[in-house]
Amino acid sequence: MYDFLVVGAGLFGATFAQVAHENRKKVLVVDKRPHIAGNAYTEDDGGIIVHRYGPHIFHTDNKLVWDYVRRFASFNRFTNMPMARCDGEMYNMPFNMNTFNRMWGVVTPEEARAKIDQQRQAAGITNPKNLEEQAISMVGTDIYEKLVKGYTEKQWGRPCTDLPPHVILRLPVRFTYDNSYFTDRYQGIPEYGYSAMVARMLDGVEVRLNVEYLSSRAWLDKMARHVIYTGPIDAYFDYVFGHLAYRTLSFESHRIGVRNFQGCAVVNYTAGDVPWTRITEHKWFAYSGGDDEGSPPFTIITKEYSAECQPGMEPYYPVRDIESCQMLRKYEDAAEAVKSRVHFGGRLGMYRYIDMDDAIMAALDLANELV
Repeated sequence: MYDFLVVGAGLFGATFAQVAHENRKKVLVVDKRPHIAGNAYTEDDGGIIVHRYGPHIFHTDNKLVWDYVRRFASFNRFTNMPMARCDGEMYNMPFNMNTFNRMWGVVTPEEARAKIDQQRQAAGITNPKNLEEQAISMVGTDIYEKLVKGYTEKQWGRPCTDLPPHVILRLPVRFTYDNSYFTDRYQGIPEYGYSAMVARMLDGVEVRLNVEYLSSRAWLDKMARHVIYTGPIDAYFDYVFGHLAYRTLSFESHRIGVRNFQGCAVVNYTAGDVPWTRITEHKWFAYSGGDDEGSPPFTIITKEYSAECQPGMEPYYPVRDIESCQMLRKYEDAAEAVKSRVHFGGRLGMYRYIDMDDAIMAALDLANELV
């Protein structure tokens, strides 16, 4: 008999399992994939640590979380400074004074603000009612049309006019010449990858891979007093209230015989007629320059594609539209009814778009409550 059955070996599940095991609880972790670490999974490919499910840059202002993860990994000082590419031109992201200078030739923050205000007023926007209006209010019409619209509609599979304003608010806009995407005090990437970090977290914990919990829960549930479930909450309840909306991703990796392909880790392709949303060059996560002496004489890139998640496909992030939010409330009521034994967590279990540090903190909170 186990104290806890943890469904999912991603960061939430691994954190909970580690704390429970450290407190002498008997824990079983199961995952349907053939590997641990969930979407943060990394593997060494010829000396390059490849993020197989898209780039994951750890960042947090939470010292408790930062101290916790550094128990299991040494972090490098990687700073995320992505670029946006459109029609052969390159722009800095997040949108900052370098972006505004490239787009309009303005030099001072005052000039940039005046340009944005002029375009917002020309568009007649006072109270943004959708993502398009919110974006124009933040960065003006020119930047919206060139760097926001195509990328966002590829990513979400919906016109910007059909998306709520809050979606764009995750994107920073700064009137400085700072190209750093995150402003968190602590950030970086585990030097040997996330898989190595999670393996250390799960050291001593029983882990079974290639186990599909939902099709086996009749006997799995009998093995534990509590279940920590990190899969899709609607799947747990057999979609009794309907399917929540998710987006899925696909990845296409290539090994290229050059040391430096694109000059940075991540380039977003913002034109609507380019099928992929971004290209990741993994070498940059570890090396300060792709053509550094000592780096592998080749590089690995990954093109990322976004699509509507259909039944049977892997859900990656929730689409919290009005219908899904109404549906979610019913699933949350159902989860409340079973919380004496089953506990939901992670991005899919909570149906929330959360960063890695928030997932870890939520798992630590739940472990403190139950363990």
